[in-house]
Amino acid sequence: MFELKYKTPFKWTEAVLADFNAFLQDHAAAEKKASGMAMSMLSHYPDRRKLVRAMTDLALEELIHFKQVLKLLDERDQILGDDKQDSYIKQIRSVFRNGKDVFLMDRLLVAGVIEARGHERFSLVADALPEGKDKDFYQAIAKSEAKHKNLFVELAYEYFDKTEVDSRLEEILIAEAKICENLPFRAALH
Repeated sequence: MFELKYKTPFKWTEAVLADFNAFLQDHAAAEKKASGMAMSMLSHYPDRRKLVRAMTDLALEELIHFKQVLKLLDERDQILGDDKQDSYIKQIRSVFRNGKDVFLMDRLLVAGVIEARGHERFSLVADALPEGKDKDFYQAIAKSEAKHKNLFVELAYEYFDKTEVDSRLEEILIAEAKICENLPFRAALH
């Protein structure tokens, strides 16, 4: 449906593989936060039936992903770890506009872009891992993220004019690329 403007270089993947346990801890935190974000959205927009149904399903799916990553951590005798502030998320949230409708549009589109970035990066991890269950898991997670990115844009189309959505999505994609260009490479999703 849309393409990111910034392509993550292999150097990021190398940082992930160099400390895969830290990456798993960050991934678990990201899934937990994604589930919470979906619950927050359905709570803030109870009158948007399609959004409520979609976010209910998404919250459950993200929580299942969290549980799966937690299992990988347990198998490595690793703890969950503390949630760390995510500079990428903090910066991308700065694009939100004020106003009830434009805020919802931005929230949906930013979520779609975040899911697209997850799809790209989980795919890179899957490609770099040796054959086995970890590779299979990250291939499945990447596929799931691709569906999510489209879900959020489809919801934006449901509630707003397609031309406005496409225009705003382009602006957000440009802003997101600039954010990514300036992030250090570390064993974290963002």
